[in-house]
Amino acid sequence: MHALRDAKKAYRLVRRAMRIRAARQSVRELLAGTPALPAHHFRIAVYFADTDVNMYQIRQWYRPLRRLADRYPVVVLSRSPLGAEALLRDGALPVAFVPEISELEAFLAEQDIRIVLYVNQNTRNFQMFRYGRRTHVFINHGESDKVYMISNQYKAYDHAFIAGEAARDRLAEALWEYDVDARTTMIGRPQADHFSGELPYTPDERTVVLYAPTWEGDRASMAYGSVRSHGVSLVEGLVATGRHRVIYRPHPRTGVMDDDYRAASARIVSTLAAANAADPSAHHVHDDGPEIGWQLTAADVAVLDVSAMVYDRLATGRPLLVARPVSEEAEIDESGYLSACEWLTAEQALERPVEEIDRVLVDAEAVERLSRWSARYFGDTAPGAATARFEAAIERLWEEVSRRPDA
Repeated sequence: MHALRDAKKAYRLVRRAMRIRAARQSVRELLAGTPALPAHHFRIAVYFADTDVNMYQIRQWYRPLRRLADRYPVVVLSRSPLGAEALLRDGALPVAFVPEISELEAFLAEQDIRIVLYVNQNTRNFQMFRYGRRTHVFINHGESDKVYMISNQYKAYDHAFIAGEAARDRLAEALWEYDVDARTTMIGRPQADHFSGELPYTPDERTVVLYAPTWEGDRASMAYGSVRSHGVSLVEGLVATGRHRVIYRPHPRTGVMDDDYRAASARIVSTLAAANAADPSAHHVHDDGPEIGWQLTAADVAVLDVSAMVYDRLATGRPLLVARPVSEEAEIDESGYLSACEWLTAEQALERPVEEIDRVLVDAEAVERLSRWSARYFGDTAPGAATARFEAAIERLWEEVSRRPDA
């Protein structure tokens, strides 16, 4: 058993090494075909040390950052060949590929970068913290009640942009000696102002259900994924009615740690494909594209795991169910929205998934609760309001940096 596990691990390592080598060559070719980045031009950097598997974390920021770049030129500092290749192919923002510290230092030496933004808690962020005379800002890639959202790592940043009152209270309660009023700014969810993507089907009378589970997690406390426990029975039940359309958007890391999760996801994909073959008008969707947003607004009901996707949907004020983790070790903060959400247990997903979907569509009390919690988490959700708060927060930090004697 151990030998088989070791062999699988060795195979994955070899395959990963080959992917990295190919990506490095691809990055060289992509950079050779684009103009060199101008010196003394960029003012704000987004530090992204991740590979392509976590591209969803920065892609959702593309549009707010492009708007910001109209005033403060923005560049992405990429440390991974796989991440750099994906960033360059997206072409959304200028990219500096700086895999080595010496290359990072050389790039910083020829730029006047005063604010550095971070979309996640990658351990390699620590390598960037060494550079002073810059304001390091954690902007995150989503809002949720995961334990990730109260990490003591917040203290490593000079400042953090958070969504709203719920995030502020969460940090104030969890972190010792952290001045949440001085070191955070509430900006809402700017990404929601820029939800994009075209519908891959023509709307009709079918009830559209978005099922967007998270991955299985890499530790027991983060075991929020529902693909294996809820997903197969949920999707099979909805497909069988002939009056529902399923949009299945699995987390990019689904199955990375657990082969059973990968197999369950593959079964869902094959179920949707078979249903579409039997009835082409069904137009069930297996969505693994880079665009995020249209799924949240197009769905009549969303079924989501404990993840940032819950809170993206919460910002729309439309019906949703949250898949209850089956692991008793999964940490759930039920002091916030999850104390009042509509849970979908694994038993319900197995025995009556359609009934639960239909229920939240007509439950007026559930919809009212959702609207109330939306305001607590995101403040003003009127179109453009969060983007305006984000840009105002950047402007304030820029003015503070500029007033310093050595700036």
